[in-house]
Amino acid sequence: MRYLVISDLHSNWEGLQAVLLDAAGKYDQIVCCGDLVGYGADPNPVVDWVRSNVVALVRGNHDRACVGLEDLEWFNPVAQAASIWTMSQLSPENIAFIRELPMGPVPVANFQLIHGSPVDEDDYLVNAADAGGAFPYAESPLIFFGHTHIQGGFRWRREQVQSIGRLHPEWQTRYLLEIDPECAYMINPGSVGQPRDGDPRAGYVLYDTDNEILFYHRVPYDFETTMRKIRDAGLPELLAARLAVGK
Repeated sequence: MRYLVISDLHSNWEGLQAVLLDAAGKYDQIVCCGDLVGYGADPNPVVDWVRSNVVALVRGNHDRACVGLEDLEWFNPVAQAASIWTMSQLSPENIAFIRELPMGPVPVANFQLIHGSPVDEDDYLVNAADAGGAFPYAESPLIFFGHTHIQGGFRWRREQVQSIGRLHPEWQTRYLLEIDPECAYMINPGSVGQPRDGDPRAGYVLYDTDNEILFYHRVPYDFETTMRKIRDAGLPELLAARLAVGK
């Protein structure tokens, strides 16, 4: 089975469409590590698409916030403003769908989906030290996670943790990783809707369970249109400006 693994869509319709076009014909099913909404200006089109096309997913912290399941006092002012706006825009059907999303981990085939970490759905796995504290709690040798908006991940073998490299933003479009059966992995496919690793291109992963290989991918998208929509919606300027630099 070939899986398209996506995360952190954040209501970015243009980023999502670019990923789907780039990955067309290369996968059988789609799974998602959460944060469908928040920040961007197209929450309903994105959630409508997820409801029809994604076979397994978990909730993210912005998903909770945008449907009243999270206290907004934990968010910075920009995230608060985006959550309040998104809540006012979501259809009743999409609010109901998001409210029922599972916390994770969610098992799929030979892997699991989480949003933050195996310890807590809101934890950030940014570096090897973070991952080293989380691997002992992993319930699967292969876990896909999101939350940080940083494509990459971590490999664990004999209690040693290694960070998995990122694509070069100027010339690499994909990176092959062969799964070693003697290792455990936590893999971040990157953010479709708001990358924060210095590369503005939308990120995703293709995972082939039969051959035990995965490809990290980056694809450019029309972020200028996304930026215009954010500004036209009256959302904070930072949410538009950061898309051009991937930070």
